[in-house]
Amino acid sequence: MARTTAHHLSGYPDAAVDEIVARCGGDMCGAVEALLLVNEQLELELDGVHTAAAFGWRTERREKCKLQ
Repeated sequence: MARTTAHHLSGYPDAAVDEIVARCGGDMCGAVEALLLVNEQLELELDGVHTAAAFGWRTERREKCKLQ
């Protein structure tokens, strides 16, 4: 299944919903489940980004303190 980029349908929420439902064979419950799974995955990725950013900030700050 090919991925649809958000910018492709962002101005057309009805079209995006129609495409998601169509990709789920017309099953609305399946479409909602798919969206929930995608949302969960995106939240996990965002948590990872936050963790990496916080770690990088702490590391950078520690390095600056060593230089002074």
